[in-house]
Amino acid sequence: MRGPEIEPSIYAADFANLGRDMATLLDGGAKIFQFDVGDGHFVEPITIGPIVCQAIAPLFSEKGGILDVHLMVDNPEHHFDAFSKAGADHVTYHHEVVGDPAPLIAHARELGMTVGVAFSPQTEPEDVAASAGDVDLVLCMGVHPGYSGQAFIPETVERVRRLRELLLPHIHIQVDGGVGMENVRELRAAGADLFVAGSSVFAHADPVAAYLALAKAVR
Repeated sequence: MRGPEIEPSIYAADFANLGRDMATLLDGGAKIFQFDVGDGHFVEPITIGPIVCQAIAPLFSEKGGILDVHLMVDNPEHHFDAFSKAGADHVTYHHEVVGDPAPLIAHARELGMTVGVAFSPQTEPEDVAASAGDVDLVLCMGVHPGYSGQAFIPETVERVRRLRELLLPHIHIQVDGGVGMENVRELRAAGADLFVAGSSVFAHADPVAAYLALAKAVR
């Protein structure tokens, strides 16, 4: 992982032209893409899985991109092996569904992936920081997980600030949900350095221009 970085969210992409649009953004400078996985249990929608990851992984390998898999699922440990085989570079599990994160973190590293922990708006940053352990990033949700295009929860900025005070300096803080030009600078100032952008990139007439504008705003 590196930072600061804008991460286009594949969940918000045009799936009829997925390979083309991924290649265009990779060529335009985007390197880390978030791959959101919903299971229909932890979150209501069933989204995308290892088959889609496997289909686009060769493109990412060719162009030096990183596939950052966000597991919005119950029992995330059941999915680590499948995503590793499919070409994922990183996996993030949710704090709300994991009692003891140490075995998950160790397993992800055994598979050659970096690993993170996400937390939803109802969870306190202090609780996550206390159990984060040896993760590479902590993902602070700016919306309730599940659906793309939701409005940003303003209190997220303060939650990021509190989290940054609690975490070791080398641990990245990622924000996902409602991130755009109207809040990305404030989130950066609060301590975040990885910013997942869905609609604010893919709903734009020129996704590369939207990505570059966001990237410039956080550097």
